[in-house]
Amino acid sequence: MKRGIRSILEGSRRPSLAAKGFEPQDGARFVDPLSDAELAELNRLLDWKCFTVDSSGRRFGNAAWVGKRGEPQVIPDRRILLMDKRFDLTDKHVLEVGCFEGVHTIGLCRFARKVTAVDTRMENVVKTIVRCAFYDVNPQVFKWNVEDHQDRPKFLMADVAHHVGVLYHLRNPVQHLFELKQFVRLGLMLDPHYALDHEATESIEVNGKTYRYKRFLESGHSDAFSGEYDHSKWLRLDDIVGTLKQSGFGKVEIVETRHERNGPRVLMMAERSWEQH
Repeated sequence: MKRGIRSILEGSRRPSLAAKGFEPQDGARFVDPLSDAELAELNRLLDWKCFTVDSSGRRFGNAAWVGKRGEPQVIPDRRILLMDKRFDLTDKHVLEVGCFEGVHTIGLCRFARKVTAVDTRMENVVKTIVRCAFYDVNPQVFKWNVEDHQDRPKFLMADVAHHVGVLYHLRNPVQHLFELKQFVRLGLMLDPHYALDHEATESIEVNGKTYRYKRFLESGHSDAFSGEYDHSKWLRLDDIVGTLKQSGFGKVEIVETRHERNGPRVLMMAERSWEQH
């Protein structure tokens, strides 16, 4: 079985990145006035795993390790542009499932009326709040596990969901897909890894039906890019689409599939059926 777990050696190889000299980006309102020494202090305070760039081309944050997030993160991400084109976020409340370090959160705040961002890692919540503050945007950010059914905040209901890189990390991704209609009124952008048919050799049962998945080993909570468990579950693409449709998202469009370092990934847009609104 191919192991997805990252070695301790790889995780400890932090690159020696330049502090400046990157392509400038606009929008870092409260980063721009910082002196080089102040920005260096900000970069040391938290164990950043990605970085953005201010209007002078200076680095805010850090790479994860050699070969991982070693380039500046672009704000807004291209998928947010596609999401805005599909749903017109101007008057929408967006729920961001898994905010990581706030890069996508900032992009969403530039388009949406309101953004609520959640993450199961306290460190990511703190980083998101800090980065968003320096970019002068004000999302609602808090720690929450989307699979925690007993402590679900009533104010989570949003118009659309931004759901990138989270699904396969969940203990029961199929059940989560069925429950998404409890969080969104209109639709969502979903971007997960998925399994090819011949790779899906294990299975789970939900509501009396069997769903096959690929078991992908991970490092658990100790790795910022892993989920909370020792493995992730990569569902088959047909099952992801089929489950969304069964749960009330009558229109599901596969925008693109792509092959990344760890395997295949899909970007899709799903819209609630009118009768389900």
